[in-house]
Amino acid sequence: MPPFIARGLGLVSLVLGMVSVPAAAADLAEIKARGELRHLGIHYANFVTGTGDGFDVELVQGFARHLGVKYTLVTTNFYDVIRDLLGKDVVRQGNEVGLKGEFPVRGDMIATGFTVLPWREKVLLYSAPTFPSQVLLVARAESVDRPIKGSPDLAADITETKALIGRKSVLVMERTCLDPSNYGLTGKGLDLRAYTKNTNLNEMVPALLKGDADFTLLDVPDAILDLQKWAGKIKVIGPVSEHQELAAAFPRDAPDLRRAFDEYLARVKADGSYDKLVDKYYPGIRRYFPAFFARKG
Repeated sequence: MPPFIARGLGLVSLVLGMVSVPAAAADLAEIKARGELRHLGIHYANFVTGTGDGFDVELVQGFARHLGVKYTLVTTNFYDVIRDLLGKDVVRQGNEVGLKGEFPVRGDMIATGFTVLPWREKVLLYSAPTFPSQVLLVARAESVDRPIKGSPDLAADITETKALIGRKSVLVMERTCLDPSNYGLTGKGLDLRAYTKNTNLNEMVPALLKGDADFTLLDVPDAILDLQKWAGKIKVIGPVSEHQELAAAFPRDAPDLRRAFDEYLARVKADGSYDKLVDKYYPGIRRYFPAFFARKG
């Protein structure tokens, strides 16, 4: 084979290799060697605002500085975020969770108001909790349905709230923290209306106000902001879930990166940096979850 043809074939093989091999997820040593931490974030509530800041944005920016590497935000959505981390799609069949397909890996960690859910724990490594949450049933302000009175018994409050749904419709978003299957709402004959126009949870209240359903599900961090943004137009009926925790998520083969993040999180909770972020992006949330914010570990 003439030398120039061999050189040409070698160049083609190199280019094809560069195109076909995605940037893989990595553990701590590889990230330090690369010199970059890729943060998978979703424009949602005040966790990732879409304007270059947010609770999780600043938290992970600080983590990148702690590691001595460059920070890069990679925006995604709730349907693709796990695929962008693992390079595989999640398939759920009942309680079974599997992975399939081959896709480019776009990030090293997820931090975006990401709820810890049992099915997600089967394919991801979660950090220590970064934030508290709970899923609520929300209605338009003029709805005849009144908020429950509430009691010290959260389980009873959840049962009472769910009973109010009756034959009315509920706006939900599957494969997110607002997926009704997470809260025992499926298979009950309820009128569950999946929001499919996009994957932006910030659109749930506008859709509710347009009359797409009688109720919608919201989590507490988002509800706090929406009650301010849509003051006098929506009201909280009651809880449909127990208290939840949000956390950063990592591939299961990146235990060192997860461990390093947990150490960093403990440090910023101890030095007051974490509290400043909470007060900046979610003022007033402490009264909803006093026990969570009293924990410093």
